[in-house]
Amino acid sequence: MNAKHLLSSLPLLAASSLAFAGEGAVADEWKWLTFLVFGGIIGLTMYITFWASKRVHSTSEFYAAGRSISGMQNGWAIAGDYLSAASFLGIAGLISLYGYDGFMYSVGFLVAYITVLLVIAEPCRNIGKYTLGDILAFRNDPKKTKTIAAISTITVSIFYLTAQMVGGGVLIKTLIGIDYEVSVIGVGILMLAYVVFGGMVATTWVQIVKAILLVMASLVLVALVWAPYGFSLPGILDGVVHNDGIQKQVAKLVGNAATNMTPEELGQRFLEPGLFLKNPIDQISLGMALVLGTAGLPHILMRFFTVPNAKEARKSVVWAMGIIGGFYVLTLFLGMGAALNVGPANIIALDKGGNMAAPILAQYLGGGANSMMGNFFLAFVAAVAFATIVAVVAGLVLASASAMAHDIYVGVIRGNQATPDEQVKAARISSVIVGIVAIVIGIAAKGQNVAHLVGMAFAVAASGNLPAVFLTLYWKRCNTGGIILGMLVGSFSAIALVMMSPNLTYPKAIIKDAQAVLDGTPAKDAVPAKASEGFVCELFAVCQNKEAAKPATEAKPGAIEKLAKLNEKMATLTVPADLEKAKKDAGKLEKDIKKAQDDLKKFEGQTTSIVGLEKPLFRLKNPGLLSIPLGFLCVILGSLLYRDKRSEEMWDELYVRQNTGIHAEGSVAH
Repeated sequence: MNAKHLLSSLPLLAASSLAFAGEGAVADEWKWLTFLVFGGIIGLTMYITFWASKRVHSTSEFYAAGRSISGMQNGWAIAGDYLSAASFLGIAGLISLYGYDGFMYSVGFLVAYITVLLVIAEPCRNIGKYTLGDILAFRNDPKKTKTIAAISTITVSIFYLTAQMVGGGVLIKTLIGIDYEVSVIGVGILMLAYVVFGGMVATTWVQIVKAILLVMASLVLVALVWAPYGFSLPGILDGVVHNDGIQKQVAKLVGNAATNMTPEELGQRFLEPGLFLKNPIDQISLGMALVLGTAGLPHILMRFFTVPNAKEARKSVVWAMGIIGGFYVLTLFLGMGAALNVGPANIIALDKGGNMAAPILAQYLGGGANSMMGNFFLAFVAAVAFATIVAVVAGLVLASASAMAHDIYVGVIRGNQATPDEQVKAARISSVIVGIVAIVIGIAAKGQNVAHLVGMAFAVAASGNLPAVFLTLYWKRCNTGGIILGMLVGSFSAIALVMMSPNLTYPKAIIKDAQAVLDGTPAKDAVPAKASEGFVCELFAVCQNKEAAKPATEAKPGAIEKLAKLNEKMATLTVPADLEKAKKDAGKLEKDIKKAQDDLKKFEGQTTSIVGLEKPLFRLKNPGLLSIPLGFLCVILGSLLYRDKRSEEMWDELYVRQNTGIHAEGSVAH
């Protein structure tokens, strides 16, 4: 797993979804339990939607829950909206495989809310409307800025939605056995029910319930992980350092350097940086996108319009930071617990990216794959992950629908002359349209690597949305020309750079790697023919031999001859003590061979990525280092070159309102 996988999901479960596709985690005899747990959580959220539907009558109630959400409630809802399945599954997986570096993602996500608290939450709430377009239109040309803001909102949301829909579909298919297409449709129907019938009221309370369940599940798992070490931090860290599986994982990651390290030094290396995030420039670029992108995500900005005043907006961010920060501390122990109890090798066997670490840890802590409690824990964790996906998708759909209905239909087409009933009707119709689009795209993306899409979402939010929002709030000279130029150039450059980055699939590189795997396993056809335990172990030993690991065209002739002699000596071989490990490694070898064969078949005749490139032109995985400064620069240049009398005249009113909240409620009524 790498940065593009996590940015899937920063939210997404893009990488996670792809990982689930190949392996089932629930035995047939326990699927009834999975149905029961999933049904219970879905039933709870549907009851919330039924309750909320009776409270949604006005535009303000549909878009902003009538501004009746308290700071604490909104803090939990923000946490539910922000803690995507990537946070729960992806970060825990990263930590289980790479140690310290995985936890750095948690730090980046948490620090992002400092930006939100200091520069975004209170001013946005005081402007007092519903969408990103409302913020930008306050002092700039309303029709132009609402149009460009709506385009950006829908773009960001679609990128995010696609990854979430794929993740939800594959999760359901894998755990319960329902077809992928039916699973995606099911996710879409649930999400549409929340949004269409309950609006922001239902979406808010679903997010609150989901956040509480996520924190509860994590607390239980962490308590079970930590208990054997007396709830001592030095104790669990010492366990990590001396764990054989972790030491072997580090040895694999550091390569030849491991020959000069003791087992304890290998274990200690797991707690130090550099096993995963090796390129400092890429780290800086990724960090910029994480920290600044959050403040520009439309579905996060919408949450600040649900509270009654600016004080509650600030309070909601403080609550969100506490909940999110506490949860990310828990991910550290979830990841280390998975590494200690399940083992990196077993986690990788289920999913190269490690995204199954938390669910399989839950199954292990509950008693294992054959126990009722183990499968209950697994089902509960998976159901919470599913609720996470649906809650995030509901927030994204609501943001997109509000951009279509409130900004485009009401603001641009109707000139703010639509009645409240017409506005609510337009919002619900828009929600259905966005939901159908999400379902169609989710089905079309079956089997695709959609991880880069959420990377695009954060990059566009940081490069296009944040510069426009920040400068219109804090720079007097900012105007319509700067907003349009900055959002267009910032967003387009972010998308273009991602499409030229290593995040995309390059067939030539995949074919080359697949061929290397096949060339490096000359005895693959001999494995099924002779299947005694002794032969498997001896075969594993030979496969570990550097000569046998070379491509077939370079291997010394004696390598294949050795295998033939081993075949003859089968009857006299004894079973070594590490037979089970040898079996697992031999099984992994067969999986690698199958994957290589599938890749060769899948990409046969292809030479370029979807944009026609044979290799990346832009070497960074995230474009933030270039696209974010470019977005700010274009807002500044566009504002200096363009004259907008309205922007200048409205500055004083904006300045007073964003700092005091005076007349904010009047703008809501309007």
